[in-house]
Amino acid sequence: MSAGTLVLPPELRARLRALRLRPRLASGASGIGQHASRSRGAGLEFAQYRAYEPGDELRQIDWKLYARSDRFFVRESERESPITVWLLLDATASAGQSDRGAPARSRLDHMRMLAACVCELALQQGDHFGLLTVTGDGLQLVPAAQGARQRDRVHLQLRALQPRGGWPARDTLRPLWERVRPGDLLLAIGDGFDDAGIVLLEQLASARREVLLLQVLTADERDFPFDAGHRFRDPETGEELLGDGAAIRADYLQRFTAAHTALHLRLQASGIASTTGWLDQPVDQPLQALFGRGGGA
Repeated sequence: MSAGTLVLPPELRARLRALRLRPRLASGASGIGQHASRSRGAGLEFAQYRAYEPGDELRQIDWKLYARSDRFFVRESERESPITVWLLLDATASAGQSDRGAPARSRLDHMRMLAACVCELALQQGDHFGLLTVTGDGLQLVPAAQGARQRDRVHLQLRALQPRGGWPARDTLRPLWERVRPGDLLLAIGDGFDDAGIVLLEQLASARREVLLLQVLTADERDFPFDAGHRFRDPETGEELLGDGAAIRADYLQRFTAAHTALHLRLQASGIASTTGWLDQPVDQPLQALFGRGGGA
């Protein structure tokens, strides 16, 4: 494994094997046959057998072969994938936030690992995938491609990211429209707090790009565990508010819940699937919600 690779723990890799990137618009609009790929168990034509590994779906096991050999084998299939997967990361200054209980792990660290999980899913399906990162300086791009070397290129860019600035001017994001084509699958990863970023997702969805939001929030934002006097600072604007945590907790939690619900209803109205992951939960939780059995994507 190269120095630029983000290491996914074995138990996380096992959980990812049960997931499939299942685009809705791309498969309906483009049909089958746009990009040849190898998919683990989601195919149309039989390709080969391999030994069963924890995390494989039971329906993929060849039970007749098990009866003859007394060993578990999984049927791998070959399918045609019509999608290119794009990751859009919000690496503005708020991505540097962390929880009081785990100050060494930032929102961006969590987002990096979540993006690495998506790369692994695209890689195991043989799909093209690319990376778009947004900071206060504008847009950075890793063009879409296939294979393990592409994964390493994306990982290197993810490792180099530093959170900074606020959401950039719209003109700086113009290359995004040149790269993300109608029918592509775009997974946005960020806190979802920048209204300009949400408007961008709505515009992409209305222009026949399939868009999903993987919202990443801190446990502190969810639970507001502050008491006594506390200085709250907006990392992007620098604005500060001095308040008594215990006194404002109830009002904050009510406002936060209302804003969180309103955001996801707004996205739903634009046909954008969304879910929220928290820094104190498994990094793949949003992917399980969207792409696991019964997921909404």
